[in-house]
Amino acid sequence: MKALPLLGLIALSLSACAKDTTTYPSLAPRAVEKLGFAEPEVAVVEAKPDPALDARIAAFAQTLARTRQGFAADARTAGAAAARARGKTVGSDAWLDAQTALAALDDWRAQTASLLSDVDLAASDRAAALEPVYPTLAELRGRVSEEVEGQSAAIDRLQATLPAA
Repeated sequence: MKALPLLGLIALSLSACAKDTTTYPSLAPRAVEKLGFAEPEVAVVEAKPDPALDARIAAFAQTLARTRQGFAADARTAGAAAARARGKTVGSDAWLDAQTALAALDDWRAQTASLLSDVDLAASDRAAALEPVYPTLAELRGRVSEEVEGQSAAIDRLQATLPAA
């Protein structure tokens, strides 16, 4: 029985020799934490005039005008064909004429969507070269995108008036 208290004293004295020598980080705020969470101010870099890009944008704008006019003309034809096909059976001459007119509209939409891809490629080329956004190109992209969406909506409206195949 006397060995138990002696053993306890030995264990207690040995545990006093163990010391944690690990250093722990301070709980004080670090330098980066003192900066705050506000967004840093970014200097706005304006795009320098680019005559080559301006020429491409002008060509893109001409293509947009051409596809817009072509679509509008064919949309009138398709609208009339769709009106004649209302109430007709699938496969009738009037229905086939309307489908053909819709295919012409789809071709114009494909050309406009291709133009959108070309404009996007020009913008991504500038971004890849770490050049700032070119305002004229960005504005043109918005117009082309709106035209694609408008053409798609017009085609969908006309298609909805026709009997489904």
